[in-house]
Amino acid sequence: MSFEIITVAQMRAIDEAAARAGIATRTLMENAGTAVADAIVARFTPRPTAVLCGPGNNGGDGWVAARLLKQRGWPVWVETLAPRAALSGDAADAARTWDGEVRALGESNREADLFVDALFGAGLSRPLEGVAARLAQTLPRQRIVAVDVPSGIAGDSGKPLGEFSFSAALTVTFVCKKPAHVLAPGRAHCGEVIVADIGAPEAAVAAQAIQLWENAPALWRAQFPWPDAETHKHRRGHVYVVSGPATRTGAARLAARGALRIGAGLVSVAAPPEAIAEHAAQLNAIMLSAAFAPADYARVARLAQALVIGPAFGIEGHRRAALEAVLAAAPRAPVVFDADALTLLGPLQVKLDPRDVLTPHVGEFKRLFPGLLEASASRVEAARAAAAKAGCAVLLKGVDTVIAAPDGRAIVNTTGTPHLATAGSGDVLAGFIAGLIGQGMASFEAAAASAWLHGKAGESFGPGLIAEDLPEILPRLLSGLAIETEANRT
Repeated sequence: MSFEIITVAQMRAIDEAAARAGIATRTLMENAGTAVADAIVARFTPRPTAVLCGPGNNGGDGWVAARLLKQRGWPVWVETLAPRAALSGDAADAARTWDGEVRALGESNREADLFVDALFGAGLSRPLEGVAARLAQTLPRQRIVAVDVPSGIAGDSGKPLGEFSFSAALTVTFVCKKPAHVLAPGRAHCGEVIVADIGAPEAAVAAQAIQLWENAPALWRAQFPWPDAETHKHRRGHVYVVSGPATRTGAARLAARGALRIGAGLVSVAAPPEAIAEHAAQLNAIMLSAAFAPADYARVARLAQALVIGPAFGIEGHRRAALEAVLAAAPRAPVVFDADALTLLGPLQVKLDPRDVLTPHVGEFKRLFPGLLEASASRVEAARAAAAKAGCAVLLKGVDTVIAAPDGRAIVNTTGTPHLATAGSGDVLAGFIAGLIGQGMASFEAAAASAWLHGKAGESFGPGLIAEDLPEILPRLLSGLAIETEANRT
């Protein structure tokens, strides 16, 4: 299974390379239409079906799918946005092979139970108009199968191109997923997504030097830090979590628990003296260290194998001095900057250590990198630009969390549930990341693995989830991951 994600331009380049390799684009269209028909037949019983065809190659795929459904005994007709005489190229050739009923789009007097949206593909660059816009408003998503992407959604950003766009229960795309299939809000418009092999040469895909993936263990499993028979706690890394002051200590404990559960051999909370008793009343395996002056925080940064700073840390002047001491410590551990530390860093004016990780939500991202999100074509491009500016990995949180590296690699995480929107959830994620980095995992992969596991933990618990639950769900997920890792080795 491929986890690669390609842009609209890369898909065009693959089509062109296929043609140069002797694979006719008409053959690719035939294969695409076949994939659509196969997906429909596999998921639905025969029913009155309207195939909505646009003027380009997406419409051509629709003409093929209609022909094949008809051959399989389905009651199907075509509603076309452009008269067949106005079509050109492969789409015109595909339309000539259709010998069934044809109506103008939206003008059939038959009642359909299923609609195939083959109007416009991922490359559409303008809002839907006229009858296409009207159908986007009125047709129920549970009765729509989209070809490539739902019409009206931009393939590279997942954003609606105008006020109206289609939503589908099923989307059939080709070669690889496009950004619209994983980025919000496009992901919600797509429903189930099937990626069909239409015969594009593997060399044509490889030539795109793809640097965007959907998060999955296959991307980082080989680097996951499993202990062996010779492992002891000191070899599994010592993670420090910097605490806020008294009455603001829970966030640090959540991060510390996350680091411990994901495998860090030692975890310490560095807390102001007045917060020590508050922590001591609730910690057992997690150790405590007093930190008051900037020099104390610099010492912690030198001692740790990984450090979390920011959860409920505070943004007062003396907290800024503590953060600056961490940044200036040499040599220092890789740092996961979260929450208040991100506010103190913004707007970011310095290059960070390549091993560091920034974990902003949208508001924190805008404070760190003013104007960057608004100026970027997508969240992927914004995260990539931020990582290049910061010189370290950036994890931009959201329903479509993006993890980006300074070298341009990016991963979109699609695990998770709305139940993760609860206080302290992000603190646990920061602890997961630091726990993996402390065990020697590279920061970009550690952030990706942590985001995937964090999302899976939320999915596995469901309603009623609170942040304290997340580390306790982790052992079961790690056991499953270990079994899969061993299976892949053999």
